Amino acid sequence: MAEIRWLEVSMVVDGELAEAVAEVLDRFASNGVVIESNVRSLSDEDEGTPEGPVKVYGYLCVDEHLEENRTRLEEALWHLGQIQPLPKAEFKYLEDEDWMAAWKKHYHPIEIGEKLLIVPAWLKPRNLRRIAVKIDPSMAFGTGTHPSTQLCLELLETYVSPGQPVIDVGCGSGILSIAALKLGASHALGVDIDNAAIKSTHENGSANDVDAAIETGLGSVEEILKGNFSIRQAPLVLANILAPVIIRLFKTGLADLMEPGGIIILAGILDTQSEGVSGMAIQCGLEFVEQRQIGDWMALVFKQG
Repeated sequence: MAEIRWLEVSMVVDGELAEAVAEVLDRFASNGVVIESNVRSLSDEDEGTPEGPVKVYGYLCVDEHLEENRTRLEEALWHLGQIQPLPKAEFKYLEDEDWMAAWKKHYHPIEIGEKLLIVPAWLKPRNLRRIAVKIDPSMAFGTGTHPSTQLCLELLETYVSPGQPVIDVGCGSGILSIAALKLGASHALGVDIDNAAIKSTHENGSANDVDAAIETGLGSVEEILKGNFSIRQAPLVLANILAPVIIRLFKTGLADLMEPGGIIILAGILDTQSEGVSGMAIQCGLEFVEQRQIGDWMALVFKQG
């Protein structure tokens, strides 16, 4: 009989909570976290369109630290639940040979906009009419399931300038930088303050054969403006973070990353926060272009005058 070595932890939540729950699970789970979308097919050629709640799950190693890790995980989820109510986590033991198959089970490609297809790294895309972006969903961020990421990806189809660079502030998994390159950008500078994000961006870039065109490093707006990287400005700037962080970054020169006439896509913004972000962008001399929304989440587009 195979040895039981993994404790699966899972929760089913609304899409907007998925990445927050995944970030908590990722602190304790071995080999990463999965965000699994339910999908429906719109046609015989549809790879799958996300629908309804999503399942977030990871695996705790069954060892001498299991009870401590489980207790700390449940405490962290309790604190998250004080911000927005969460369902109770489910726990299930798995035998060693079963956990990898369970980890990958039911993770489907996601169609975004008119052109893009987000594909788990181990699957071969079947819809060759779309541009495939391969992402390892074991990372807790940037898998394409969050509304903010989907909004950014849709907007990239409109605003990427072929042959021109982009700057991605808070690059996470690198999904936006990779998509921009596959849509025709010449170079992507993706910065983040998390070492795990830099590693993930490199790995996902390599899986998509665009690693040579992605420049990554620790830092944020100030490091770019200081000249720590190969470019200081771009015609397209991306910031899919959180509204309070975006407002703070504007105060440190976020708008200065845009070339004259350039575009910035801002996301990670709840509809109740959009007025504050827009006000700061306008104070920095930017002109409003458009906004898009999924549920409570918004993406805002501004132009440098």
